[in-house]
Amino acid sequence: MFKKKALPLILAVLFIMSFILAGCGSSANSTDGSNAAGNGGQTVIKFMHLWPEGSSKAQYTIVNDIIADYEKQHPDVKIQTEILGNDQYREKLKVLASSNELPDVGMTWSDGFLKPYVEGQLFTPLDDVIDANLKDAFIPGVKESYAIDGKTYGMPLELNISYIFYNKEIFKKYNLQVPKTYTEFKNIVNTLNQNKVIPAAVGNKEGWPGSFWFMYLADRIGGPTILTDVIQGKRSFTDPDILKAATEVQNLVDMNTFEKGNSGLSNDEAKGYFMNEQAAMFLTATWELPNYTTSKDVPQEFKDKIGYFKFPLYEGGKGTDMNSYVGGPGVGLFVADHSQVKEQAKDFAAFLVKEWGNKSVTDAGVIPATKVDTADKKLDPMYVAILKDLSEASNVTTYFDTQASPNVAELHHDLIAALFGKQITPQQFVDQTAAALEEEKQQ
Repeated sequence: MFKKKALPLILAVLFIMSFILAGCGSSANSTDGSNAAGNGGQTVIKFMHLWPEGSSKAQYTIVNDIIADYEKQHPDVKIQTEILGNDQYREKLKVLASSNELPDVGMTWSDGFLKPYVEGQLFTPLDDVIDANLKDAFIPGVKESYAIDGKTYGMPLELNISYIFYNKEIFKKYNLQVPKTYTEFKNIVNTLNQNKVIPAAVGNKEGWPGSFWFMYLADRIGGPTILTDVIQGKRSFTDPDILKAATEVQNLVDMNTFEKGNSGLSNDEAKGYFMNEQAAMFLTATWELPNYTTSKDVPQEFKDKIGYFKFPLYEGGKGTDMNSYVGGPGVGLFVADHSQVKEQAKDFAAFLVKEWGNKSVTDAGVIPATKVDTADKKLDPMYVAILKDLSEASNVTTYFDTQASPNVAELHHDLIAALFGKQITPQQFVDQTAAALEEEKQQ
């Protein structure tokens, strides 16, 4: 979900903006077999990704098109895919890593998520193929999030920031205005509850969607660097501002901000409340933009109803700039170090990244990690507005669970779910997280 490198990244978005302003579950096709040869002597590259057709059709379609193009240009290569939803993907990646059976090409997150895979010599360096195929292609600051000790182990595909998306028709019906302050936001929650409308959808079965609320409250209460400072050892997770953010999360729960039973719902299940207009708001990242802009599977009538706003400011908090966001690099591609077809896998991964940059803007409406000339492209106004926001951002804090190690991230998800479910207190939430971070530091 995903900063110490935030400002270079944000400044670099101006590359994109210069072009804009100038112009305006699981499914699998996988089978067992040898990587090196199969299907009549073809080289087989095993590729695992996390965009199922059911929940991420725009991304799924683009990837399939890119694979078809690559196979057409390389008739001696067969791309064998396995596709899992986000949470199932994370779990399977851990299982495959433990037995050193990673696919030839797969998806990874940056920073802390990446580190143990690199330390375990499971991912191979990609600087050679980047220099040959993607030199100067990435928005500065994004690729660097996938680097450890001067070597790059992932090729980023996406750049994300998070907003509260909302149903403009529901807001209009109850005379609600976009909130600038947290008090105004809570007033909206109360009004919607009084009218028997679910204020906001969240799915906390896996924890990470609820973390968006915690991370933004930490930013607005404790300032934009607080969570990165914790990761870097400059502050403790028991900081009073973090405790206050966790307390505010439970206050939101007590206010009936979210749908009942959210701790038992996946992100996709909770998203259904928003997509079906049962919930007025949905805090999520820009990877959802296709559903509000370009997706042919979503009625235009619904897309016309959707707007977005920045997370409100918390009165008296240290985070005083609404242009400070939670977000950062999205997923990127790794190549397994043990792959029997490593060079072909690198070539395919580089091809996918380059083509993704070209297709994702117009076909999916997501923000790529590569610089793309959009001057001659007709883009949805929401997409253009979000690119403008990025160019004016004062900070983007990478998602706490991405900055943290996988072990701490997994604990964080569990504790967030427990916090929303009121199975633990805010004090227990911060104490247990702080203890895990300290234990890791001692190792």
